[in-house]
Amino acid sequence: MPMTRQQTAQKIVVVGAGAWGTALAIHLARKSLQVVLWAHHSQQAACLNTDRENKRYLNGISFPDALTITSDLSAALADATAVLVVVPSDAFRQVLTQMKAYFDQQTIHLAWATKGFEPKSSLMLHQIARQVCGEQQPMAVLSGPTFAAEVAKGLPTAMVSASNNEQEAEFWAQTFRNDRFRMYTQSDMIGVEIGGAYKNIMAIATGLSDGLKLGANARAALISRGMAEMMRLGVALGANPETLMGLSGLGDLVLTCTDNLSRNRRFGLALAQGQAKPDAIIAEIGQVVEGVKAVKSVKKLAEEHQLELPIMEQVYRIVTGACSAKAAVKALMDREGRAEQE
Repeated sequence: MPMTRQQTAQKIVVVGAGAWGTALAIHLARKSLQVVLWAHHSQQAACLNTDRENKRYLNGISFPDALTITSDLSAALADATAVLVVVPSDAFRQVLTQMKAYFDQQTIHLAWATKGFEPKSSLMLHQIARQVCGEQQPMAVLSGPTFAAEVAKGLPTAMVSASNNEQEAEFWAQTFRNDRFRMYTQSDMIGVEIGGAYKNIMAIATGLSDGLKLGANARAALISRGMAEMMRLGVALGANPETLMGLSGLGDLVLTCTDNLSRNRRFGLALAQGQAKPDAIIAEIGQVVEGVKAVKSVKKLAEEHQLELPIMEQVYRIVTGACSAKAAVKALMDREGRAEQE
């Protein structure tokens, strides 16, 4: 699609009014872009409009005047030039399918800030987007080490815009950039998506470790060996290893594994206490814990590609109820010695 490097969105629709979608919409509206935030339920949209803030997820952070909210997808997409999807991975295909008719009628830039795999198929999200919207649809994935609350507060942030079309990656980078938000460009959509999904599994693992009070040594070992697993999977699926050393891989891994703003880490901490089942913990957190879904997809992919991913394997066993956190730690420590690069 012809596009100059100066082109930016005239009207951007953010699809998904959770913490992350709301934070990104707030950031874009502060840049004086015309931004519409779509909420799935009409009652939620009404509350957001009345309160002019997302009290559930980002309490106390006011919406800019340029941000409007609706639960009417048709109205939201009317005359849109860009759409950013920020819904859970298990809703990604359904939402794209709902919007496809609008993409057929006009040229719309499509991106997503969703992280994970499609649970049933274990497909990466760019694969789903191509299935639903076609190869000609301009698309990009946005990822990196980010917490919604900090973006909404306007704290310094850096992310990556990845697309197999250089101009499309730059379009989204320019749409987001300002003096508090750096957006780098990248061509490796596979690597960016794997980093964004795998880090959630490792955040559960480090939460478990810290919940068991295994110490800083164990946390550092889990992060570094988790990085090795992430790269092993990435290379098997066609990623550039250098991508996984960047913001969307190592950067996101470190952030999510070390700070309690991460709901995946909090999930691991709660699991380590052994007082509640995974579903009860997720209900208590009140948000999607993507690592629980991602570990099941990665388990399937590891089997298909005959990959040894021992930390992932133990997280899978824990979240599916096959073993306790303490038994998983013992299984990892009892593994045979080997060269670090194997």
